[in-house]
Amino acid sequence: MPSQKERMLSGQLYKAADPEIRKVNARARKLTRLFNQTTEEQMAYRQELLKELFGQTGDQIYIEQPFHIDYGAHTTIGNHFYANYDCIFIDTAPITIGANVYLAPRVGLYTAGHPIDAAIRNEELEYGYPITIGDNVWIGGNTVVNPGVTIGSNVVIGSGSIVVKDIPDNVVAVGNPCKVLRPITQADQDYWQQQKAAYLADQDLK
Repeated sequence: MPSQKERMLSGQLYKAADPEIRKVNARARKLTRLFNQTTEEQMAYRQELLKELFGQTGDQIYIEQPFHIDYGAHTTIGNHFYANYDCIFIDTAPITIGANVYLAPRVGLYTAGHPIDAAIRNEELEYGYPITIGDNVWIGGNTVVNPGVTIGSNVVIGSGSIVVKDIPDNVVAVGNPCKVLRPITQADQDYWQQQKAAYLADQDLK
């Protein structure tokens, strides 16, 4: 018979009050509390705490305070990751984040769900479905990503979006519910290369 934790991580109904699950949650609460209490003079210690908190991380991980997460051990993050203020990860199920991902303030990644049927919900049964985010993704402020969603690579999610369905690669998407607005094109790349060239030219003059 699978444990409550095994049920949780496999998307089945489970009870979060289980002692094994509470132990992992208590560990995450302690590490996030310590992280949120660090000062600007403790950058190395911040990195140590993040490396201990998450299941796996790449290089160049930076998270602004405050930050909140349920378990930490169920989240993996790739290289060159940035999360702005007040981000919340509910990693009941696995959260997998690729390389070069930027999260604006108050982005929520919520893998947890509760039954629609009130009688079952009131028995404190819940479930979780994984969230996956590809490489080179920017998610705008106050966006919520719901359970079971996959966001592709090279994607921009507009501010205030509620992402309830998968988002393909190479698009700008926005809205409630979040929908594809348009593809990211060669014209976008050309425009931003021009902006970069202007920036570099300006720097050379100073």
